Amino acid sequence: MPVLQTRAEHLADQIANDILNGVFAPGFHLDEQVLAKRFGVSRTPVRDALRLLSGTGLIDLRPRAGAMVRRMALDELDMLFIAMGEIEATCARLATLSMTPTERSRLQSLHDGMARLADTEDRAGYILANQEFHGLLYAGAHNSVVEEIAVSLRRRLTPYRKAQFKAPGRLHRSHAEHGAVVRAVLGRDAAAANAAMLIHMSIVEDVFETVDSVPAQERETAREREDERRSMTRPAPALGRLERSRR
Repeated sequence: MPVLQTRAEHLADQIANDILNGVFAPGFHLDEQVLAKRFGVSRTPVRDALRLLSGTGLIDLRPRAGAMVRRMALDELDMLFIAMGEIEATCARLATLSMTPTERSRLQSLHDGMARLADTEDRAGYILANQEFHGLLYAGAHNSVVEEIAVSLRRRLTPYRKAQFKAPGRLHRSHAEHGAVVRAVLGRDAAAANAAMLIHMSIVEDVFETVDSVPAQERETAREREDERRSMTRPAPALGRLERSRR
């Protein structure tokens, strides 16, 4: 008999999906009232859902400060990108050796269609197609263990991988990088597919760091201003306490 989710658990899943899909970006403040309105519920289940999510690593929940989408430390993010690159490269190499003719045809067709999305600067459409492109390589590896690891890492990095597409001209460059992978896969050159995917994923990380550097600086400046404002508006100790402390 299936275990039924509580309302808070179901809501926690919805919020988690929005975080993993990049709807709520790292550093985003999760306002209870805004979330309640978004999901059509009261603030109580939202509060309970955020408590549940606080143990997942997706959000930080602090007293009086509220909930915020967790921003990974740079060294942690770097390790995840390295792991993702290695797994993606492994998928590309295995797919080169294992894909069926139908799977290869589908990969080529999808890649061709993504050229039109890049030409029209359809960022939302390209992001969805990009996820399908990498998913075809995961499945094409025909190794369920490797595919499971790849999907898990992709879910953890989704908000960060999507950020790369904010960079001007990134859609065309991404498509060109995909092209190198596709040519290697269709040409049955496993080593070249592995190398092309490693290059692609390293560029994804580099572009993300470039487009994220300005927002990161802005957030740090805003945080410093807020800390300064709070220190200036903090009430002074009562005069009586000051006098007693001097005795």
